[in-house]
Amino acid sequence: MTSVRKLLAAVVAVVVAGGIVVYAGQAPRPMPDFVKTRDEAVQVLQSLIRIDTSNPPGNETRAADYLKALLDKEGVASEIHTLQPGRGTIVARLKGNGRQRPLLLMGHTDVVGIQREQWTVDPFGGVIRNGYLYGRGAIDDKDTVAAALVTVLTLRRLAVPLDRDVIFLAEAGEEGTPEAGIAYMVDKHWDEIDAELALAEGGDIPTRNGRVRYVGVATTEKRPNTVTLVAHGTSGHGSMPRLDNPIAHLSAAIAKIAAYQPPMRLIETTKAFFERTATISPPDEAFLLTHLSDPAVQETLRRTNVTYNSMLRTSISPNIIKGGFRVNVIPGDAEATLDVRSLPGEDMDKLVADLKALVDDSAIEITRVPPNRPSGAPSPLDSELFRALERTGRALFQDAPTIPMMLTGATDMAQLRAKGVKAYGISEPVDEKDPSPHGNDERISIDALGKYVEYIYRTVVDVAASK
Repeated sequence: MTSVRKLLAAVVAVVVAGGIVVYAGQAPRPMPDFVKTRDEAVQVLQSLIRIDTSNPPGNETRAADYLKALLDKEGVASEIHTLQPGRGTIVARLKGNGRQRPLLLMGHTDVVGIQREQWTVDPFGGVIRNGYLYGRGAIDDKDTVAAALVTVLTLRRLAVPLDRDVIFLAEAGEEGTPEAGIAYMVDKHWDEIDAELALAEGGDIPTRNGRVRYVGVATTEKRPNTVTLVAHGTSGHGSMPRLDNPIAHLSAAIAKIAAYQPPMRLIETTKAFFERTATISPPDEAFLLTHLSDPAVQETLRRTNVTYNSMLRTSISPNIIKGGFRVNVIPGDAEATLDVRSLPGEDMDKLVADLKALVDDSAIEITRVPPNRPSGAPSPLDSELFRALERTGRALFQDAPTIPMMLTGATDMAQLRAKGVKAYGISEPVDEKDPSPHGNDERISIDALGKYVEYIYRTVVDVAASK
């Protein structure tokens, strides 16, 4: 055998042609009809959207019951775990041969609330219009639940042999109450979701003029922290202004903090993100991304790209202020709440000390509220799963580069990474001009949902199917 033939015989990369997936040394394995999987995912997502799981109060058990019925129909055993009444989390498992540790597919069934008067369609109607499926949760995160479920059902129907167990998890409480969902599962039912690898929400596949720019895979995220400022003074009659007026002291403190930014700090993920994004950006954007240490560039990004600016540093946003109750009464105190999103490895005690020094006012008390998300190491860029995502991304999205990214928001992957799971956030293709998650008229393209299912399925086969 020639050296070339020996090399080809050793190749384990997937070759896809005519609906057949072939691994070297194996018989061809049938692939599903991805038009049918798309249509099934649309039906599942429509049904999930029509189950109002706005958090609060959640009522996620209703969605879990619906998912359990679908799994039962296909002979896939599942169980619903509930910490609080009505807040169920469902978990199911396809058994592999145990040669490798499990892969977890995870999505959350709760959604944020809505301002119904701001929507042009029923937010819980699952309306399809002009190639889009509308509804709360369409892209956060019932799309992931639907795509993951269809992947599991398809693996079951095709009897795909697995080297890894594939676990399906649809958890409650991601939108601000993780103690009802992922934290409960980690604390009380870890053996049911313990995995080496995980796929969940959080990536980004932006399209511009119908073409995918890059395939963003989230390998880490910022940690949400709450910091409070309380100003103390002397209450009195509003007709006699006082120098120790808490409203005045608090306002001055907030102004200082709003103008301040912690220093820029790149980590492995963000360094790779900006370097790789620069190679596919127009010259003016590429210049900014390759000169991040320049203070002028940082100020430009602060004004023009709030996402990039937040990825560069721990961010601080004053979001709530409370003080006073009558126009003619000077209050005895006033309070502000800061949303602090810290980079991995941030020393929060030092940050609070820095804020105290910045404010420099003895009338202001600054304290940190214990966070409800743990801190875990970023997932590696060279893992088997990340490489599989790269291969699938190249095959499906016109050779678009796969780029690691850091989420500025928070997800339930934080609890997994804290337990040592290599967790990665992914997404479907979304036009850059489409409404964002949590926005009004939330929607997903039917074709994009189909691609999402295919993206997940092919990646799962790559990393979990028997070789």
